[in-house]
Amino acid sequence: MEPPTIAEFLTSAQILLENSTLPELQIYLAAYGYTPERIQGGKQLYETALAAHQKQIVEYGDQYGATEAQNQAWTKASLSYMRLIKIARIACKDDLSLWKALELTGERKETLAAWLLQAGQFYRAALSTPEIQSRLAVYGITPDSLQQAYVEYQSVVTAHTIQIKEIGEAQQATKDRDFTLDALDEWISDFRAIAKLALADKPQLLESLGIFVRS
Repeated sequence: MEPPTIAEFLTSAQILLENSTLPELQIYLAAYGYTPERIQGGKQLYETALAAHQKQIVEYGDQYGATEAQNQAWTKASLSYMRLIKIARIACKDDLSLWKALELTGERKETLAAWLLQAGQFYRAALSTPEIQSRLAVYGITPDSLQQAYVEYQSVVTAHTIQIKEIGEAQQATKDRDFTLDALDEWISDFRAIAKLALADKPQLLESLGIFVRS
């Protein structure tokens, strides 16, 4: 049998906790220490676990959204960047120092972190070197258009920063959720074991807690 999903576990826990305070059950459960007050403690664990589970879902949704925004910004910026690279290779082909300053040699980096470094070097050199700007201008690349491409690059930097933050928050939310689920699972396991003893000769009442014992 497959282990229950988190949603299934939380649902079964909710049923067990809600029905455990029914008067006809409390007569037997209280005798084993599970008074309404003690069961309320279990309900608080449930509420905490449920909130942590819901937060984890939200945080991962935020992470996926941030990743999508990052990838869209990267795709747009890459198009402008590659256009400038191709033009710069022509414009600066006779000047090795400019070629190296713009890092025009070789393939473009494929990982985002490496691409940000490579593209960042290109824009820093191009925007701070009048000679490069003059050469690019011959091929229709004005300082304004160069700046606009740099703005697109900066949007990738910003989107990546947000995505990294969201990854961290999603991972923390998962740890928090797992911690609260473990605490609830321990409480529920103990309760179920005691309930089977308290209601050993009351199988119908036991079933009302979602506990089914094979005959």
